Amino acid sequence: MARVSQEHLDARRRQILDGAARCFARNGFHGTSMQDVLREVGLSAGAVYRYFPGKEDIIAAITEETFAAIRGAFEEASRMTPPPTPDVLLGRVLGGVLAGEVHRLERRAFAALVVQLWSETLRDERLAALVDDGYATMRVAWAKLVDAYRSAGILASDVPGDDVARTMIATAQGFIVQEALFGDVHPEVLRNGLRGLMSMNPQKIS
Repeated sequence: MARVSQEHLDARRRQILDGAARCFARNGFHGTSMQDVLREVGLSAGAVYRYFPGKEDIIAAITEETFAAIRGAFEEASRMTPPPTPDVLLGRVLGGVLAGEVHRLERRAFAALVVQLWSETLRDERLAALVDDGYATMRVAWAKLVDAYRSAGILASDVPGDDVARTMIATAQGFIVQEALFGDVHPEVLRNGLRGLMSMNPQKIS
């Protein structure tokens, strides 16, 4: 019997994750059963359970790959000389994520899925641990960017790096929430808004 190639296994896993994400985006985590996922992807129970023992495992996999993609984009930026400024970086990363670099959902549907995920962490310890880990690694990635900004002479040395990291993460989270609730929130809006705030002259204000 011929062995199944890794490429085939990866494609099948991708098929399951994409189908489950569509179900979750339409009906929510609690409104979606494994039977719904099976119908969506057109596979047998055995084929799906080979990859994921249950719905929670699918949700966890979607969580992990989303954080990995975003974290990778920030870490790549930290290696650039000079690194992209926050307005450019956040606009680029969030634009790519919402446009489908990590998933195959419509922008607003994916944003809604992420918001659902955040709310689910309030009751699911496993997801909470995944999100906590993702948040921690994002803060580390941004702290590296802060060091790169300082080395390039474009950020004051008296600003705590973790404060910058947490503020930028909060900005990204707020952008995703706006897209989920209202839709039609484009990355250039975030870029322009941050650029405007960054251009403020504190001496004029005082």
